[in-house]
Amino acid sequence: MKNSFLLLIFIVFISCNNSKKESMNSEVKEVSNTFLERVEPPNWWIDFKDSSLQLLVKEPNIGNAKPTISYQGVSIQKVHQAKSNNYLFIDLQIDKNTKAGKFDIVFTFNDGSTKIHTYELKERQKSSEEYVGFNSADAIYLITPDRFANADETNDINENLNEKTINRKDDYARHGGDIKGITNHIDYISDLGFTAVWPTPVLTNDMYRGSYHGYAMTDFYEVDPRFGTLTEYQELANELRKNDMKLIMDQVANHCGLEHWWMEDLPFNDWVNNQAYYEENKENWNNQTVKVSNHRRTTNQDLYAAEADKSGNNEGWFVDTMPDLNQRNPFMAKYIIQNSIWWIETLGLGGIRQDTYPYPDKQYMSNWAGAIMNEYPNFSIVGEEWSYNPLLIGYWQKGAKNKDGYESNLKSTMDFAMQNNIVEAFSQHDSYNSGLTKIYEGLANDFHYASPKDILIFPDNHDMSRIFTQLKGDVVNTKMALSYLLMLPRIPQIYYGTEILMNDFAKPGDHGLIRSDFPGGWKGDIVNAFTGDGLTDAQKDMQLFLKKVLNFRKTSKAIHEGKTLHFAPENGTYFLFRIKDDETIVHIINKNDKPISIDLNRFKEAGLRGKTLKNILTGENFTWNQTIQLAEKGSLILTSKL
Repeated sequence: MKNSFLLLIFIVFISCNNSKKESMNSEVKEVSNTFLERVEPPNWWIDFKDSSLQLLVKEPNIGNAKPTISYQGVSIQKVHQAKSNNYLFIDLQIDKNTKAGKFDIVFTFNDGSTKIHTYELKERQKSSEEYVGFNSADAIYLITPDRFANADETNDINENLNEKTINRKDDYARHGGDIKGITNHIDYISDLGFTAVWPTPVLTNDMYRGSYHGYAMTDFYEVDPRFGTLTEYQELANELRKNDMKLIMDQVANHCGLEHWWMEDLPFNDWVNNQAYYEENKENWNNQTVKVSNHRRTTNQDLYAAEADKSGNNEGWFVDTMPDLNQRNPFMAKYIIQNSIWWIETLGLGGIRQDTYPYPDKQYMSNWAGAIMNEYPNFSIVGEEWSYNPLLIGYWQKGAKNKDGYESNLKSTMDFAMQNNIVEAFSQHDSYNSGLTKIYEGLANDFHYASPKDILIFPDNHDMSRIFTQLKGDVVNTKMALSYLLMLPRIPQIYYGTEILMNDFAKPGDHGLIRSDFPGGWKGDIVNAFTGDGLTDAQKDMQLFLKKVLNFRKTSKAIHEGKTLHFAPENGTYFLFRIKDDETIVHIINKNDKPISIDLNRFKEAGLRGKTLKNILTGENFTWNQTIQLAEKGSLILTSKL
């Protein structure tokens, strides 16, 4: 009996020890692509409103395998084979009570062999409601990362990628700017008064040339190693949050880069648009062969548009090096939505800017935006619609009363119409139909928008001539244009370098020049805009001007959400008021070169008679009575809050 008892104790000990080892083994499981070429998304999270997840699995002959999962709360709903036998698409259901953890997906082949991939479901860092997007209280700093600052020279060239050169003298080559270069200068951006940063895309663009801009993605889940690492991308997001700032991610649902890994082995016959034509001609593929988009974006709204013109816009490739993704394929549709959500969670994003918004299938874009906003009700997305027609801009905004019943689910779109009006206002001679009338009547078009304050306004961006160039190098006109748009019921975006009068006079409109290097971002730069060393007096003055206006705007509820009141331009002047509770902001534009006296009785409905206001630029006080003397051309910004 004694021996039997000792044997029992030994068995229990061994059993417990084995259980402990098994428990330890489960804890140290690692998510790895060691056995499979790709599983995307590479991980997921628990506690989403949408409990479904579709995995794209890429591996030679994986189509012959049967996947199984043994993990409480996770079940396989359906397995989809693709045309290519090297893909499987697996629909998972993640129950509400599923715990975060790692588990194996076992793929069993016909011959009995297996391949295993360890997958992870993570805890979410915060609830969906806590993802608060950008709004009219924000001011966004737009950056082309390759041209802003080079903080890590060791990642400038990557021998594993197709483009292996760096040349700052070539406007279309890579210059070496990186994510860390942005992170290192958050203080500079914050001190200027910006509350959000929008870098153009930093995902891998493994193209042979011209890949610095980031819009030809060849991997939707990978940070381009020449920009840095995923960890550094997360550090940028975290450091911005520490400074009460938001990171906006530039995403592309319309196209990818021609060197994307799936272009060598497309899963379905309709993964990209005009796929059969491309495959027939791929050996001689160039900008003459490609069926390019007709760029007729109005076909999205046109009641009379021919189907040929509609498909010509939505299905044509943007350029020969950017395959047009087919969002009507349900697997592609799910892939793009999940990719957006993956980045929101991975980075804790404060918003998305979606490129070329009117080019993909428009019903899909409604579904895409709807899926994101359903999961993150306080989030923000802005879509690029390059149109000077307010009817088209308004069509894409959520809540628009569209005749065709279309609901975009898109909170914000881009105000190219007002941008153009601003340039014309300060370029033209003033008359009843020109000059300041352009911005006065442009703002009057706000009756068409479902929510004017959620529209994004800008003086320029990475695709157009810089505002200083558009205004022919006139500093005063540039200041008036900038201060005006910063007072509007809008979300303002300013392109890096505007604060130091960066320009493209040498080749107006040239994209490489528009995206010039920010001085001081590279070792050995003689001029350093971050410190002010080497800047001209005019550059320093503009930097200070924007800093004062932006930092004032940051705390002004009247500008963020106040009532807007403006008066028709007269005598080369234009008065705009923003009013909320006891705060009134007055923005005065004066285009007169000679002193002028303005009768203030005309503006009595603003309710300022007898009140003292402060000039936010000079700090001087002014009492609002009968008249105001405008001594020189320029902007005047007054506040009733002393």
